[in-house]
Amino acid sequence: MRVFHLSAECYPVAKVGGLADVVGALPKYQNLLGLQAAVVMPYYDRKFVHENEFETVFQANELLGSQRFYFEILKEKTDKLGFELYLVKIPGLLDRENVYSYPDETEQFIAFQIAFLDWISWSQQTPDLIHCHDHHSGLVPFLLYHSRLYERLAKTPTVFTIHNGQYHGAFGWNKLSLLPEIDLTKTGLLDWNGGINPLAAAVKCCWRYTTVSPTYLEELTYNSNGLEYLFYTERAKGSGIINGIDTEIWNPKTDPMIPENYSVRQLASGKQKNKEALCARFELAPDKPLISFIGRLVLEKGADLLAEAIKNSIMAHPGEINFFILGAGEVKIQEELLALKELYPTECNVFVGYDESLAHLVYAGSDFLLMPSHVEPCGLNQLYALRYGTVPMVRTTGGLKDTVIDFGDGEGYGIRFIHTSVSDIIHAVGRAATLYANPPLLQLLRKRMMALDFSWDRSAKEYIDLYESLKPAI
Repeated sequence: MRVFHLSAECYPVAKVGGLADVVGALPKYQNLLGLQAAVVMPYYDRKFVHENEFETVFQANELLGSQRFYFEILKEKTDKLGFELYLVKIPGLLDRENVYSYPDETEQFIAFQIAFLDWISWSQQTPDLIHCHDHHSGLVPFLLYHSRLYERLAKTPTVFTIHNGQYHGAFGWNKLSLLPEIDLTKTGLLDWNGGINPLAAAVKCCWRYTTVSPTYLEELTYNSNGLEYLFYTERAKGSGIINGIDTEIWNPKTDPMIPENYSVRQLASGKQKNKEALCARFELAPDKPLISFIGRLVLEKGADLLAEAIKNSIMAHPGEINFFILGAGEVKIQEELLALKELYPTECNVFVGYDESLAHLVYAGSDFLLMPSHVEPCGLNQLYALRYGTVPMVRTTGGLKDTVIDFGDGEGYGIRFIHTSVSDIIHAVGRAATLYANPPLLQLLRKRMMALDFSWDRSAKEYIDLYESLKPAI
């Protein structure tokens, strides 16, 4: 079976969040299981495309409203990522550095989808199934089935994965003319709340949709930024498949980005040496428990509570706990955390921005990873933490609920709390301090965490089973 994954992000080509990690790993593991999986994404003027060789495999002109645009399909020559990689390049539209936040973002992603459909309509690259990821490719299922331009592909199954249901890519009906010729009697499939909603259209039109954890599938029916009723009515089409992680990249035994490699056998000494390196770099004491946060400094991740929760935790445990923050986002949150760093320079440090190598060191060198998320469809950070023997401290929501069991519950290994609140975070910090003071128990939990299997092998097989279930209808 030949499958095309259609996405705005793919690690290591272009990454903003977890979407890139998923699309950069899932196809590779599917190919190892015998599938023919490829990735199609926009072209970005970034390091990866300059350091690798590409060949033009297709070129054409298409219409975006009344304007004609030229596009090329570029293929990475060596399949070095473990799958075929195709880039859609549109001069002046899809040839920029950043992935998001341009004023013509709607036009960018509509053109991306039109170019993709035009290519597979006219070339010999017809897939057996198209797997779309998030709203950036959400119009593809509608266009496939309700535009005469793509009649040859009208029986192609589509699977749509929702990585974050808070973002819909919605735009006004004044931009309907940007779409290619469609059956105007079907425009209701595009509509939600008086506008064109690509995420809603995908859920309505795809053969099956998935979320990145079973719990998130249920949460969308009461928290999806206005699409709750849609997810309630379309629930039968949905499946929750937990994300995996690339265990080749995230492996403390071989990770080239950390100063000391380790396995379960060298767990205590290996983590301590990495912790010493991290603490030396950021002037923190390596003999105290280190609680870290990695992620976007935005409301969704609970980052709005970090400064107050850390301040109160330090006051409750003076001189006993260290905190480290790696991330960037809302200016107000960044300023609050930097002010906290000035107030408690020996107990708290902050790195504003993102550094992949530093992230690996934080996972390896921290004792605990804090994730107080308001919304967390799956979460990958807690899976990376588990892989490196770092205890996840998570709010019970979405994929965090599905992947972290509290250490107080039988065979558990993490710390969970119910509410995204300062008081719940402070209580979790207190539990972390108590756990750290019990080295035999902490060591037992670390070994238990590192023995867990959250690799893509299992998740990739679940996706393939889903694809296979659609075969009788093809």
